[in-house]
Amino acid sequence: MTDLSHPAVQRIVEVAARKGIALEIQMVPGEDGDTDLGQIVKSVVFVAPRPGDELATIVCLISGRDRVDPGSVAAVAGEVSVRPATARETSALTGYAIGAVPPFGHGRDVRIVMDQDLCSNQWVWAAAGTREARFRIAPRTLRMLANAVVAPLAHESWTHEAEQMTQRLALDAGANA
Repeated sequence: MTDLSHPAVQRIVEVAARKGIALEIQMVPGEDGDTDLGQIVKSVVFVAPRPGDELATIVCLISGRDRVDPGSVAAVAGEVSVRPATARETSALTGYAIGAVPPFGHGRDVRIVMDQDLCSNQWVWAAAGTREARFRIAPRTLRMLANAVVAPLAHESWTHEAEQMTQRLALDAGANA
């Protein structure tokens, strides 16, 4: 388990402190316990190709229950196309491993886009640079710290899609009765 003095965690704390925000980092081993998936901030990294094999980096902040729609990311970022970053690209472009990418403090110029659904929560939980380190924050404060653009990024949630599929199956079964 990582401790609070880990350099990745300290980088996040320092970035927030420079903007006048004191983060309370908590170490959460394993899964996020009984935190609602809608309150967990996933930082999903996308890249857009540039001339000379360069890549523009876009970090998408989205609810733990949702999937990012790449078409929406491209539209919001003003890119022709985007693709998910590989694990190696994620680490190289953000300075963090997949599962530990925080919403800010990436050490290089990246664009941050935050899904509008996160704003409906009073509090959300985000990674603080390691897989175990998390912090609780109000979405409006998160948006400010990350200098994020807020836009719709999510496909419909898995739950909503499953409910729709169940309803369609029930309708089909009723029509065949």
